[in-house]
Amino acid sequence: MKFTCEKYILQNAVTVASRAAAAKSPIPALEGLLISVGAQVRITGYDLKKGIYTNIEADVSEPGEIVVGARLFGEMIRRMPDGIVTVSSDANNSVEVRCGKSEFNFIGISPDDYPELPTVEGRNNITLPQKILKSMINQTIFAVSDSDVRPIYTGELFEVGSDTLTLVAVDGYRLAKRVEKIESGKLEECNFVVPGSTLTDIERICTDEDDGELEIAVGDKHISFIIGSTVVVSRRLEGEFLNYRKSLPTEFRFTLGVDRAELIRAIDRVSLIVNQKNSSPVRMTCTDSAIDLLCLTPIGKAEDVCTCEGDGQGLEIGFNDRYLTDALKAAGVDKVNLNLNTSSSPCIITADDGTENFTYMILPVRLRAGD
Repeated sequence: MKFTCEKYILQNAVTVASRAAAAKSPIPALEGLLISVGAQVRITGYDLKKGIYTNIEADVSEPGEIVVGARLFGEMIRRMPDGIVTVSSDANNSVEVRCGKSEFNFIGISPDDYPELPTVEGRNNITLPQKILKSMINQTIFAVSDSDVRPIYTGELFEVGSDTLTLVAVDGYRLAKRVEKIESGKLEECNFVVPGSTLTDIERICTDEDDGELEIAVGDKHISFIIGSTVVVSRRLEGEFLNYRKSLPTEFRFTLGVDRAELIRAIDRVSLIVNQKNSSPVRMTCTDSAIDLLCLTPIGKAEDVCTCEGDGQGLEIGFNDRYLTDALKAAGVDKVNLNLNTSSSPCIITADDGTENFTYMILPVRLRAGD
């Protein structure tokens, strides 16, 4: 096997594929990248749960395959000088990498030891702009659970309607929902759950360019995201996802309009005295045109005020500062509405003007005297 290409092209491909290589595995080949050389050069990473491969243009002298350590090869390419890189291997799996005056020789792994990626026979294909899916993931990924107690919640629900795509993430304390209309013809309605780690990689791969599109192919057990010359293949998470429609209240006693940035800054200030040893909710007292924020811990007391539009009639409600801040940061609009009922009912955050298709639900913390 032998090919040559620009360093930055190879480096980008290696960086993308390495996201799916196993950090540590009893199968050494899974810690590596499969380099397949034919009409094009394909770089593949696969940890048995998720696979990423990307194709690059190169001058091919000799077709073939080899597996190289992802970490070593990635650092090797990154530290080489800019220019043309030549990669070759022989029948004994000896690999040579050259660029300018730099040269590396090392032993690779036989491609026979590398597992085959699953084939996704899409029964429903969805096409949409990359920047739309990137935005949808960015505005919901914070609510994906990091606990394996309920594995289904470590992913996001994709709900495909006839002309809409809805993403929902939930971790037991908060919920994030994002809806977008998609123009790819009438779609077959279906639901599936994609692991959060896969979506994090997809968000990084997607571009913000207006003309960049991606295709989602939905299979019975796996799903693939075709993003330009890169393909991400992931298993689907199995289980019963939360019926989020029943969980989201639709009527509210109080609706308070706030400047998102002002509220984030106020929460950030009062939560300075909160840490892992001294956890405490942020107590919010909603009055006419103002929200008083208070935080009490053994370290001390912090108070601040955020102006608002509306009257909360003295409602007191407490929140985990990080959960509330994560939702506000993801909203991405200047003004949001805090929709409230009682001190024990969830807070629903929506766009003030109703133009943005996001909904966030944050469960309150029960307040005790002295909190």
